Amino acid sequence: MTTKTSSQYIGAAPVPDRSAAYTPSLAIKLAVLYSGQGDSLPFQQLAERLGVPLYQSLNSDNVEEFFLTWRDGCLKLLDRELLKKGGLAVDIEPRNGEQRSWPAPKDGALAQALGRKTRTVVDATTGWAQDSLHIFRMGYELICIERSPVMAELLADGFARLAQLDWMQRLNLESPQLLQGNAIELLANLESAPDCIYLDPMFPPKRKKSALAKKSMMVLRDLLGDDQDKELLFEAALSAAGKRVVVKSPDYAEPLGGKPSQSFQGKLLRYDVYLKS
Repeated sequence: MTTKTSSQYIGAAPVPDRSAAYTPSLAIKLAVLYSGQGDSLPFQQLAERLGVPLYQSLNSDNVEEFFLTWRDGCLKLLDRELLKKGGLAVDIEPRNGEQRSWPAPKDGALAQALGRKTRTVVDATTGWAQDSLHIFRMGYELICIERSPVMAELLADGFARLAQLDWMQRLNLESPQLLQGNAIELLANLESAPDCIYLDPMFPPKRKKSALAKKSMMVLRDLLGDDQDKELLFEAALSAAGKRVVVKSPDYAEPLGGKPSQSFQGKLLRYDVYLKS
């Protein structure tokens, strides 16, 4: 690995043409940060895949807003506020109140919306994968789609860690399949129609002075912006789904696809179900 003029700058890969797969709604400045944590090759390969700089250290001259690095055995995303705190990673552990057994019971509003006869699910807006992993732990066959290359790297790392868990290996389970790209295009090219397509698009805040969102959601919004194409995504999902589309919405938002066939209420949110005739 060659060092260029600055002792802090290791290299930058040419930016690949991702226009066919992903059109970012918000331009961000990103770098990979390597601070002597073992083998530098994975860091270099990550920087090359994303077409971003790779740094050994940071100073006031660096203009990047976000950084990817491996810490504590997982790939983490940091902004400047998180540099000394630990960063954000895909959490593969069940959330509070979720069953740790596999398959977990299919109860609660989400399971009701997905349907007890549903077998295959595509999560077309995976994000930090908390709903995806809950769906997976309930025993559904799951494909995850993520349009952000940055989030896709974090998800791939999380799913790799998931595959190494004792219960996954003991039950001979494989992590969900992950597809990176524009969900509208990918849904149109699925090999077979899934029983259900799950959507959790970005919605604007209820009001400007609302309580601060979780850091992970604030960062995700910085990466992706608002989903300006969520209506088109819904139409693509309805066309590609075999039986139903489920849309997760904040309780104040209008239904994305008009009046739903069914609706199941959760805490401060709801799941609108659109059944195909």
